Amino acid sequence: MTDFFKGLNQVKYEGPTSKNPLAYRHYNKDEVIAGKRMEDHIRPAIAYWHTFAQEGGDPFGGRTFDRPWFDKGMDGAKLKADVAFEFFNLIDVPFFAFHDVDVSPEGATLEESNKNLRVIGDIIAQKMQQTGKKLLWGTANLFSNRRYMAGAATNPDPEVFAYAAGQVKAVLELTNELGGENYVLWGGREGYETLLNTKIGQEQDQMARFLTLVIEHAEKIGFKGQILIEPKPQEPSKHQYDYDVATVYGFLQKYGLEKKVKCNIEVGHAFLAGHSFEHELAVASSLGMLGSVDANRNDLQSGWDTDHFPNNAGEMALAFYYILKQGGLGKGGFNFDAKVRRQSLDPADLLHGHILGLDTLARGLKGAVALIEDGEFDKLLDDRYAGWNSGIGKDILDGKLSLADIAARVQSDNINPQPRSGRQEYLENLVNRFV
Repeated sequence: MTDFFKGLNQVKYEGPTSKNPLAYRHYNKDEVIAGKRMEDHIRPAIAYWHTFAQEGGDPFGGRTFDRPWFDKGMDGAKLKADVAFEFFNLIDVPFFAFHDVDVSPEGATLEESNKNLRVIGDIIAQKMQQTGKKLLWGTANLFSNRRYMAGAATNPDPEVFAYAAGQVKAVLELTNELGGENYVLWGGREGYETLLNTKIGQEQDQMARFLTLVIEHAEKIGFKGQILIEPKPQEPSKHQYDYDVATVYGFLQKYGLEKKVKCNIEVGHAFLAGHSFEHELAVASSLGMLGSVDANRNDLQSGWDTDHFPNNAGEMALAFYYILKQGGLGKGGFNFDAKVRRQSLDPADLLHGHILGLDTLARGLKGAVALIEDGEFDKLLDDRYAGWNSGIGKDILDGKLSLADIAARVQSDNINPQPRSGRQEYLENLVNRFV
């Protein structure tokens, strides 16, 4: 044991009336809801990067955290792994997720970087065996190093593409060996800053080729997990090719990859795209693309991805509604892609943030289950579209009528539709009843 969390005990469920700031009030992992344990519905994960690698910086200022593993090379990486698994046990969460550079330092060459990754990967494997913790997903950081300033897969230099391929190969193989249930591709710089020096078609062809190579290698090594793309519209690039779920689906469909890849949807990224979180979930679910979730929220008064911990149970209830309606997240989960604020210097702050997030998810889950079990919400939706189940509506969808046939039917049946209320305010009150 390290002494980083000295004096702090494992967080446990104590119920809504608890005054203990280091206890769960709503997240009771073993509570059975709709036939499943709460933990199995949520499948929560800790993000290695925000929890242990982030330094407390923002766009206008650098490091504020003074972690004992910072700037200590491989010795620091080993200490970081010790602290990470201590935290996983303290917060009592079953999964974690990582980038390669979160767990081990980059070397002077790809070979040295991959060697470092292998050493720490073996340590992580031992700790997983000892603790029972599992890997939700792994990914490669293809955006921080200056070599990727013009993208990785979409870079105009094929040698950068090749370097990135070598990096992904190593992380994908480690993810597979660790039993990871997903592999995520986030193209942080797969986009452009200006069209003056960009060939969009060329870059998208490169991106598709890169993704195809990843899929082929995953199949070759027997990876049974999901391959996920994480949509984001901008930041750091001005415009990214994985703008939102619909854009990702169109891209995948163009290159015949829509059956091979799903989406990892982040709350903050949906907001930056001008959408709500539930919008992106609903679109992804309707397309069979909903694979996993990054749980966080953005500061509505800041124009960048601020990665606060989720705190709005009402929004999470609507999110869980779509997740439950598709039968859950399967191999996916809720990864806390969230970080403590740059003034939150104490180790206990890491616990407080994740407690907030998990209690919010628990309340949202319970609200969604209650909403579905009540049945009125679904009935109102079904009633609104009931006309499409028979008569002219069904004939239109079944392809039985031409445009001329439809026009003639309107005249012969004297169809003269009158507007009906969408009842938005009633529905908002109905949802509120269960949160």
